[in-house]
Amino acid sequence: MIIDKPIFTIGTASNILNLHPRTLRIYEKEGLFKPERKGAWRYYSMNDLNWIKCIRKMIHERGINTGAIRNLLEHMACWNIVDCPLDKREMCTAYHASHMDTKWVS
Repeated sequence: MIIDKPIFTIGTASNILNLHPRTLRIYEKEGLFKPERKGAWRYYSMNDLNWIKCIRKMIHERGINTGAIRNLLEHMACWNIVDCPLDKREMCTAYHASHMDTKWVS
């Protein structure tokens, strides 16, 4: 199975994660992740599900609130948080921008 291919509907994802679909919608609204959309349908990949498990662990085991998680996401590159294959990173403009040699002109 390709881990970054969005194949799970919100119902299937919530069953796999053993949580209510509304929780997934709340996490999305809070800006903690963004599932792929096709029309009105949300689709989740295995990477998404693994990230949601990580979010749940931070909230329930570590006591971190959603605002703090969102702040973390704003300051850390996504490829440092989730498993992102090198070939995907090589196609990512954000990844390239972070690795550019900055030349200062005076």
